[in-house]
Formats: sequence, C-alpha cells, structure tokens
Amino acid sequence: MLRFATRSFFDDTTDQTKEERSMRINDKASTLIEQSDFISRDLSWLQFNDRVLDQAQNLERNLFDRMKFLAITSSNLDEFFTIRIGSLYNYLDYGKERVDYSGLREIPFRKTLLRMCQDFVRKQNECFIQGLLPQFDDYRLRIARMADLHEEERDKVVAYFDRTVYPMLTPMLYDYTHVFPVLLAKVLIFGVITQAAGTTSEEDRKLSFVQLPPNLPRFYVIEREDEVLFLPIETIVCEFIKKLYRNVDIVSTNLFRIMRNGDFSLEESDDIEVDFIDEIKQKIKNRRLGRVVRVEIEPDMDEEFLNLLKKRWEIDDYNVFRSEGFLDYTALWQIIKHPEFKHEIPSVHPPVPPLGLGKERITDIFEVMKERDILLHHPFNNFEPVLQLLEQAAEDPKVLSIKLTIYRLAKNSRVTEALLLAAENGKHVAVLFEVKARFDEENNIREAQRLQKAGCFVIYGIGLLKTHTKLLLIVRNEGNRVVRYAHMSSGNYNEETARLYTDIGLLTTNEEYTHDISEFFNVITGHSLPTNYKNLITAPRHMRDKLIELIRNEAENQRQGLASGVCIKINSLEDREVIEELYKASQAGVTIKLIVRGICCLRPGRPGLSENITVRSIVGDFLEHSRIFYFHNNGDPLLYGGSADVMVRSFDRRIESLFLLVDERVKQEVIHMLQYNLRDNVNAYVLQEDGSYLKCVGEDDSPAFNIHQAFFNVTLDEVMQARLFDSEPEACLNPLEEAESTPDGEEQDSSTTYS
Repeated sequence: MLRFATRSFFDDTTDQTKEERSMRINDKASTLIEQSDFISRDLSWLQFNDRVLDQAQNLERNLFDRMKFLAITSSNLDEFFTIRIGSLYNYLDYGKERVDYSGLREIPFRKTLLRMCQDFVRKQNECFIQGLLPQFDDYRLRIARMADLHEEERDKVVAYFDRTVYPMLTPMLYDYTHVFPVLLAKVLIFGVITQAAGTTSEEDRKLSFVQLPPNLPRFYVIEREDEVLFLPIETIVCEFIKKLYRNVDIVSTNLFRIMRNGDFSLEESDDIEVDFIDEIKQKIKNRRLGRVVRVEIEPDMDEEFLNLLKKRWEIDDYNVFRSEGFLDYTALWQIIKHPEFKHEIPSVHPPVPPLGLGKERITDIFEVMKERDILLHHPFNNFEPVLQLLEQAAEDPKVLSIKLTIYRLAKNSRVTEALLLAAENGKHVAVLFEVKARFDEENNIREAQRLQKAGCFVIYGIGLLKTHTKLLLIVRNEGNRVVRYAHMSSGNYNEETARLYTDIGLLTTNEEYTHDISEFFNVITGHSLPTNYKNLITAPRHMRDKLIELIRNEAENQRQGLASGVCIKINSLEDREVIEELYKASQAGVTIKLIVRGICCLRPGRPGLSENITVRSIVGDFLEHSRIFYFHNNGDPLLYGGSADVMVRSFDRRIESLFLLVDERVKQEVIHMLQYNLRDNVNAYVLQEDGSYLKCVGEDDSPAFNIHQAFFNVTLDEVMQARLFDSEPEACLNPLEEAESTPDGEEQDSSTTYS
C-alpha cells in the first residue's frame, strides 16, 4: 500500500487542527491512488528511480559502481523536475485543469508528487552518508575541508583561486536599484548577505548572488602518496569569498542550486526551415528563463534569505530540498573517472559475434547481408557491422544512395563522417534529422548543418511530430539489378550508447522490408500517402490500432479455446487504450507477461481486472532499451521489434515504426531474449498490485541468473530450446554453426545512463 507522510517535510507547526487537516488530505490522496485502476506516470517514474538507487545500495557492487548509480539518480531527478514537474507547473501557472491517472487533480497531485520527491532525496542522502562515505577510507580518498590541508597544499589552493576562480566570479547585487538577476539552473550559487563594516543595523544589509563557474571542475584534486583529496569548489569559494566583498562585513553565505521548467512544445510553423531551426534555438535559450520548480539548499541556510527566494519564485516548502550530503551528486562522476581509480571500474565482457554470422569474419558486409538476415543484440554484439555498412557504402562506387533517420548521435560520430564521405563521393544522401531530441538539440543542429553544407539532403523533422524511428536504407547498383540493403533498430545510430544500451537491430536485403522502408521514406520526405505496409507498423497513423487488434486476437483465441499469450518488452507503458485492452485480454484468460524497464501505468494482479498480467523491470549494468512485441497467434507467433514504446506520445506525436520479424531463426533468437528477461533473478524487480516493486530473488537452490552476463555466452542450442509458453511449437530450423565467443574489441567502461 502506498503511504505518504502526514506533514510537509518543513512543517514544524504543532497546531493540531492543521496537522489533522493535512492527515485527512493525505489519506484522501492515498485512497484515490489505491483505488485507481491505473498507476500515475510520474509516481511510477519515481519508483523507477528508486530501483536505480537500489543499485547504489547494493553491497555486492564496489564503491565506484555504487557512486555511479547514485550520480545517475541525481541526473535523472534533475530531468524529472525540468520536464515532468515543469509540465505540471504549465497547468498550475496558467490555470489549466489536469487529472492524473491516479485520480488526483493538479494541486493535490503537486503536493503528493513533491512529497515523494522529498522522501527520495532523503534516501539519496542516507545512501551517500551512511552507505558510501564510510567506504572512502578503504579506497584512500576523501572529500576534504580546508582544515584538512597541509600548508603547502593550502598555498596551491590559494593560487588556484586567485588565478583561475576569482577572475570568473561576478557578484550580482539585488536591491531597489538593481533587478533580480537571472540565475542559471543546475549550477551552484551563493546568496551573500553583507552589511557596512562595523554596523549591526539590518536596514543597511545588501543581498548579492555569486554563481560558481559551471565550466570548472567541481573538485580541486590533491594527490598525496597515501590518499587523494577532493576539495569542493564551493568550499574554496566560501573560504575566500571575502576577496569579492572588500570593506564590508559578510553576514551569511548561503549555497543553493535551482531547477527550472524546461518543458516546451513546438508550435506548427509554415515558415521555411531556417526559421524552424531558429525557433528551436530560441526554445533552448528560453530554458534558462523558465520558472523555478526546485531549490536545493544546505541545512543551515538563513531563513530570511530562503523566504525571499520562495516569495520571489512563488514556491513553497514542497519545492525546497535540504541536502544533508552535498548538492548535486552528479559531481561524483569526477571522482569515479579520476585516473587513480581507473582499475576500480568494473570491466565489461567484450562483444561477441552475432549468432547469425557464425564463425565467419566480415570482409564484405553486402555479400553477407544478401545471404541471410542478421540480428544484432547490443551491447552483447558489436555495433561495428552497422558502422561498417555505412562506411563501406560511402566508398563503394556501386552505391547510389543512402537514406536514414537520426535521433541522437555520438560526439565525433562515425555515422556523420561516413555520410559526409558519401556526399563527397557523389552519392545521394538523405537524412531525416530530429532536431527536437530533448537536450541533444544543439548537437543535432550542428551535425545536421555540417551534412547540409556538404550537399546532403537534410529534413529537419516533420512539423510537430518527433522522428523517433530508426531506419537505414542503402541502394546499390549491382549491374544486372539494383539491390537495397536495410537496417532497422530499436536504438539510435550512436556508437557510444550502443555499448551501454540493450537494443536489437536487423540487417536485411529482404525485398518486402526494403520496399516498405522505401515507401516510408517517400512519405516522410515528400508528400505521399502510403499503401499498406507488408512488414511495418507505423505511427502516428496505425500503430495503436494495430497493437490493439493483435491483443484482441489473443483474447478471441483464448475464448475459442485456442492457444494464446502476450509478451511485451518496452521502456514505458502508459497509453490508456492499450492498457485497457490488456485488461480485457487478461479477463478473457490470456496470460500476459510484461517487461517494462521504466514507467508502467498498468496495475497488475488486481482481482477481476488483471490477475493474468505480470510486470517485471530489469535494472542493472546496461540500460534496457529494446522494444519487442510477441503475440502467440495460436502457435504461429508474431514478433515485432522497433523504436516505439506504448505511450501516447509514441502513437500520436512521433514518427515511429515496428518491424515484423519473418525469418524463423531470427524469431527464435528474439523469443530466447524474452525468455532470458523473464528468467533473470539478479536485475529484476516485480511490480505489485499496489504500485510498489519487489526485488526478484531466486529460490534457495536456484543459481543467480544475470542476463547482463548471460547474453555474452549464448549458444545456438539454448536459442533453439527457448519457449515463452508451453503451447509453443518446437523450433525446427536449419541452424548455422555456433558463433565463437572470441573477443571483438577491448574491455570498455561500464558507465550507464538511466534516463
């Protein structure tokens, strides 16, 4: 049962009437949440961040691995406030009505949500102070104070402040002659109260703000023979801040950090593309001025100063978060990545060859793709075949054109370089570049303009729709015929995240696929309406309806006494219409197995509603990112992979695609992936009817099974034996020779982003 605190975290009143009223309000909110057949999207997201925090509390991980997960929870929470809390304030500030899936309206929901955020931040602080800090000595590191420094070390810090930090600091006065300054989000800020030297009158006091430079390291590092000291930059500035305020007395220095509303929606524009890009750039700038939705402070902040901030930004104690550790745990990345501790970062198994490639070494990717469909499972399989396909196509004189969609790119992207080379070599290159990819807008605009200047045909998104689909098509003239080569994926064309995210991709020359993809590109780059696709399901036109049709088919099979079953692996499950259809199928007796890494608004196991539905979440070393849809279809399974989650935005506001898997061997490989996900008892959490999650633990006599290790050692025999339901027919294939597990690259950093 979900429970919430009966008083605000900062409410110290002893007034009985106020406390009783607060208890009644909270009880009513809890009752509404528990009675709803749907779980709130935002409350579910906080549960997801709880599972990430659980990794930071896992005693089987070493200190640096645990710090990594704590840092991830901090960046996740920043984004949550920027987007989700920001979106909520769009309703509150403009008087719009909003009813959450939980049944709560916008005002009580704000209190419930922020109260849960307060609880989460307390758990973060406890994890750091009680769980991580006591281990620092074991690894010869320390977060230092000025008093910890030797005289020579202090002299170096003084020099660092005078030469580097001091010239970058700018006090910004606020009084009746100076407007309130624009303070940046996600940076450390000192609010400094001063008064004339030797006076005590409060009327003579002045307030100014000093923002710490975000382009300087958070810690000044001092390496001793026996330990490494990390001295926070705020500690240094606070020690020497008097140099900024000569001939006045400093009454108090108050460190804080703010988050602003960064949620915005683009208006449809009939202007030319240049204006559209300018609009995106302006939206990015406006993020700096969004309303404040969160203030992080230290426990001893001056109350009068805090009250001024609350009044100025029209916030209350729900928006104020007191940190008992230190502000912004993303700073831990500097410690994690320090060269002294490189050997402490857990290594990752090198990628293994895809089963579809057998033992052969790829010398000509085109020839291999003509022989068979190749399923790639990242990061267990290397992303190299996709890059090789692009790079070989860029130089191959037979290649006529390259078309692809881009959502997020790596820094120094090999994908961009291959496309630039292709254009230089006279090939037609068409790129649908999504410049609205959140927080990657600037990088995407920059890369898109590079391609455009090189002669590539670049399309900057389609109106209000985000292009989230992942498709690549290469057209090659092979003398007597033209052959089309395709890649379809659940993940981005980003070689960096391909080492950290689990995704599936399909390399193919199947003409049904390539014809569908050609049609799809004609639709999104020109002005045409598609005929029915053979193997694609696309959004925003048909995806929701098609998935509902497939679910209904399973329910009808069950009612007819035929074999049925549904298994879906996605990042998020939020669309109400699909959830209601899953409820109906469950009531018809269909067994439904869901693997949902993040947000899940479906409530499993509720009597009369969803007894036949189970939901599990996998959170571990890699970010689960693949989307797979399985429908039993009375023993002739239909399986789809692709870019879409089951969300309103995916169906209505994004260009998405799911591709039907037709090759029997590929289908069996994907069934095996799902089976492994259902078998994991190390990274899995099971969603309860009340909306909470329980860590999955194996039976006493069952060995630990970790898919983030097991997928590196898959054999073809295991794949052939995989089943999701007892009523599935046995696989009957002509298996390829089993792939070797020889290393395909060096061990890599296991840093993971859960966002």
